Amino acid sequence: MSGVEVGVGLFVLLLLLIALRVPVGLAMLIAGMVGYVHLNGWLPLISYLKTAPYYRFSTYELSVIPLFLLMGQFATHAGLSQALFATANRFLGRRRGGVAMAAVGGCAAFGSICGSSLATAATMGQVALPEMRRYGYSGALSTGALAAGGTLGILIPPSVVLVIYAILTEQSIGKMFMAAVIPGVLAALGYMLAIAVYVRLNPEAGPAAAPETLRRDVGSSLRSAMVLIIFVIVIGGIYTGRFTPTEGAAVGAFLTAVMAFTVGRMRLAGLKACLLGAGEASAMIFLILFGAELFNAALALTQMPQQAAQAVAEAGWSPWIILTAMLLLYLVFGCVMDSLSMILLTVPIFFPIIAVLDFGMGYEETAIWFGVLALIVVEVGLITPPVGLNVFIINGIARDVPITQTYRGVLPFLASDFIRVAFLVGFPAITLALPRLLG
Repeated sequence: MSGVEVGVGLFVLLLLLIALRVPVGLAMLIAGMVGYVHLNGWLPLISYLKTAPYYRFSTYELSVIPLFLLMGQFATHAGLSQALFATANRFLGRRRGGVAMAAVGGCAAFGSICGSSLATAATMGQVALPEMRRYGYSGALSTGALAAGGTLGILIPPSVVLVIYAILTEQSIGKMFMAAVIPGVLAALGYMLAIAVYVRLNPEAGPAAAPETLRRDVGSSLRSAMVLIIFVIVIGGIYTGRFTPTEGAAVGAFLTAVMAFTVGRMRLAGLKACLLGAGEASAMIFLILFGAELFNAALALTQMPQQAAQAVAEAGWSPWIILTAMLLLYLVFGCVMDSLSMILLTVPIFFPIIAVLDFGMGYEETAIWFGVLALIVVEVGLITPPVGLNVFIINGIARDVPITQTYRGVLPFLASDFIRVAFLVGFPAITLALPRLLG
């Protein structure tokens, strides 16, 4: 068998294992071991396993992951999701569809300290869904808005997936974070505009809400302001070089812990739960990371990525057609796989191809732009029928809402996403504006 045939076979085996509900990290590990043994034999595999895990997990840059996860755990236990939603609801809730807009705004703010789409969707769903039910929002709008808003968690920095992409492609983590800010803000504004259009066409789907009490407003606004301060300290400090990404994550985790113990009144039991939650999430991510490392090592032995890059370069196809095809693949596979797995699985194959294409930008800007685009499209897959992991998360919370209603509810947000992706593809300067301005 040729190397390309072996590479295709490994992908088929991987997808088969995932279809059999084998965890993604373990599926990549098994497929990688099979490919490595087939191409090199058992002894080289044992030698690889003896050294590769140490060198991968002793990398200093990876220590940022558990710290950002711990920051998200502290934010959850500090009750910041309720505060952020209440603050957004104070300004938006009085208008038609405003509570759904507030839920999107709360998702965007909570995502800036959580960094996980699924966690953002689940947490904000528990906070905002009862409020939307109380004001008579339709099941389609309420669940659709929360499913879509949850996707903001992984895009707005700090984002664990952006960190891993930056490490894989040897890019600046600070620049990746800054490049994601404007697309993240545009996503939130686009979702709010989609809600405004939706309630204009269906006024009964999102009636206006009563204003919050003054005491709740003041307390929520104070905690929301503290979140903004932490965000500026962490992201600004990383980008200006005041501290490394790992140091920035440590500062953010410490400040969020202070909030959790003071404002959120967290106790030692909560601290134990935060440490355990961050540890479990880190273990899951590192298993996926190591599985992807072995799988991609097996692919490297097949020479498939290099041959693919060479074939594309010699084919003479338009770079924009190739980029569009890649984004469509991200959209399809993003429906059934989480964003981290998709990035780890595809970047070693797609990025060498993107690197040799001419988009009228330098190597670094192309890498940053493509990373943000890939992450956005994978996240769109989280709300794309007929699967969409965020849809299932929200539908599990709102058990009285048929999943078909939730799928109808996400359609306006999908339209907003497609328009946003088209603009970001057609105008790379939107994504690169902050890195260029602050660079």
